[in-house]
Amino acid sequence: MSIIRLNPDSLHVTPGYHHVTVVEAGRTAYLAGQCPLGADGALVGVGDFDAQVDQVVANTLAALAAVGVGPERVVRTVVYVVSADQPVLSRVWARFQGSPLAPAFTTASTLLGVAQLGFIGQLIELDATAAL
Repeated sequence: MSIIRLNPDSLHVTPGYHHVTVVEAGRTAYLAGQCPLGADGALVGVGDFDAQVDQVVANTLAALAAVGVGPERVVRTVVYVVSADQPVLSRVWARFQGSPLAPAFTTASTLLGVAQLGFIGQLIELDATAAL
């Protein structure tokens, strides 16, 4: 199955993601929102964006491995960050871009600042879809 990532000439230049991702029909894995929880269910990195990104990366890689793929097979991501501060959003994006999960963010991606997430103290969540 091929994955084609496009940036139409008529759209703005992106900081690493592509505006359009096209996948031929096939199997798809929809990951639940990956949270910064350790295997014991406890929140990791209370108040620490970097530690929470790192845990979300580890959890997402484990979820992808469970279906036999790596981050290069991700075709859509949405990153949720509890912040309205643009430098914080940029820092989180850069942390993901510098992680082993970075190939997942070359696809159609959205970065959102939100007021709150599901767990008390949770600062980061990642929603991902992968082509199998």
